[in-house]
Amino acid sequence: MKGKFVSILSLGLALTAGKITAQEQTSNNQKMEWFQDAKLGIFIHWGIYSVDGISESWAFFNNYINHENYMKQLNGFSASQYKPAEWVNLIKDSGAKYAVITTKHHDGVSLWDSKAEKATTIPKNSLAKKDVLSPFISELKKSGLKTGLYYSLPDWSHPYYDVNTRTKKRYDIKSDFNRWQNFINYYQNQLTELSSQYKPDLLWFDGDWEHTSDEWQAPKTLENLRKFNPNIIINSRLNHHGDYETPEQGIPVVKPQSEYWELCYTMNDAWGYQPFDQNYKTSNMMVRTLADVISMGGNLLLDIGPKADGTIPEKQVEILKSLARWTSKNSDAIYGTRSGLPFENYKGKSAFSKDGKKLFIYLEEAKDFTKIYGLSSIPTSAKILGDSNGKVNFKTDNNENLTLNFSNVKFDKDVTVVELSFSEKIKFNPTVKKENYTLNQILENKNTKSATYEIAEQLHSGNNIFNNSGLTNDGQEMKILKTNKTNPEIFSWISKHSEALFGTEKGLPNGHFPGNTALSKDRQTLYLFVEGTPTGPIALKGIKNGIARIRIVGEGSIIPHKVYNKLYWSEIPGIIYIDVPKERLDKNMTVIAVLLDKPIELYREKVGAIENNL
Repeated sequence: MKGKFVSILSLGLALTAGKITAQEQTSNNQKMEWFQDAKLGIFIHWGIYSVDGISESWAFFNNYINHENYMKQLNGFSASQYKPAEWVNLIKDSGAKYAVITTKHHDGVSLWDSKAEKATTIPKNSLAKKDVLSPFISELKKSGLKTGLYYSLPDWSHPYYDVNTRTKKRYDIKSDFNRWQNFINYYQNQLTELSSQYKPDLLWFDGDWEHTSDEWQAPKTLENLRKFNPNIIINSRLNHHGDYETPEQGIPVVKPQSEYWELCYTMNDAWGYQPFDQNYKTSNMMVRTLADVISMGGNLLLDIGPKADGTIPEKQVEILKSLARWTSKNSDAIYGTRSGLPFENYKGKSAFSKDGKKLFIYLEEAKDFTKIYGLSSIPTSAKILGDSNGKVNFKTDNNENLTLNFSNVKFDKDVTVVELSFSEKIKFNPTVKKENYTLNQILENKNTKSATYEIAEQLHSGNNIFNNSGLTNDGQEMKILKTNKTNPEIFSWISKHSEALFGTEKGLPNGHFPGNTALSKDRQTLYLFVEGTPTGPIALKGIKNGIARIRIVGEGSIIPHKVYNKLYWSEIPGIIYIDVPKERLDKNMTVIAVLLDKPIELYREKVGAIENNL
């Protein structure tokens, strides 16, 4: 009887624990819903580093400038042209649903009138002589946007903090614990000020790598923050105590494991204002990056760096206005969406509506058709967002594969969105069945674009239909069998692009390129099959190799490329953008050859927070 009682008690406790866990999960999902729906936020790095236009905090930490001279920038921080209402209007118009501003970076300079012990502040210590944080937060709240506050845990200027620069420490915590406790009180008092005065929806911590969770007293920090807002959202940079992941700069190759995540990303190479950094990504790249992040179910936190007078650089304003154009046109395909189809089902970017009854396809090129595989549900309608004249016809085959044909479409200059509607939640089959056409069947296809697409699909999957076919590596003197039904245009395309077809092997796995690819036998040449007319440079992610050269297959043109977001000290590859001249595109399918410095090496690891800035 006693054993039975213990068993019943254990079962009751287990059920109770399960119920609490389920309740906590529901509560967390509700708390995170606005964040997951938002998709776009704006990061603002503003501080005294904008005076000389140097690296925020890291400039003195790395001894590029001594601390005394770095802090002299306080005398030049005027905020004389600062118009917070204009900032907020620009941010809101961009389509962002929240903003995160640096209240204090690692240099320890607070934008608000902090009363914490020995605090260095803009109101007390700078030329501006005013609180520049409060008016921005006030305008932000009036606009209806969510409030995010960035806060640096380290304070390399504060006398109570142990770390001074990369090469200096003030003291050892173990030998002067009281001094460290004074710092803990200082930073937690500042967080109390921020929480009570500004009632943030989100706190964005940074710099946790310098100490352990116990040393930061992170659990106590979280407990205090939740007293002010039980639903406060915290990023992952409080020694992993937070609610969501924050990969930095490197666009993830594959969808992060965390349900909630946000890519923090610069427009050029700097977070704060640096006048000599003109290495800006184009507006086209930024819109496509947003579409990429949306398709993986994340948010884009895009950074701006205002000048010391409070004005925002023109190039940054231009990018925000470009985002405004695209987000206003395609709002249904942005906000409240969830990650889209697996790569096996669609070799491009896509997303589902929250109720699962709509599928959005993001096209980065103008083309006649696209294909979705393993779609068990049949659409009730299809349309181009923002283009009432565009026509989308669709048909399915016996393998649950859907072909979308486009006509009279005014393709967007950045990303065209196709909306497919369904009567119930969409079902798709991750096990894709395709018709493996023979070479002879492909040659007899009357639609050359469809035939070249099928060739690319089969090569990508590792089924090289040209093996033992009579194809030659240079396309000359081919012995491919022709019949009176052979489409001469297809035959000509094969001859022209034989280099990419002869003996090539299976293409790249998901995430690296939004389309079909193939690899040479030595794995040192990557072939990209480019459909239609791209709206901008085509993009490659997660390639560890150096690039020897890039050319257009079949006509020899060497074409340029540029790598963005490659930090020289990090193993994480940058994103490779390849400019393909429109006048050199093949009308059926263009093939690009990327010659690598050695057999291909792919980066598919998790992209984490940046913990260095040399």
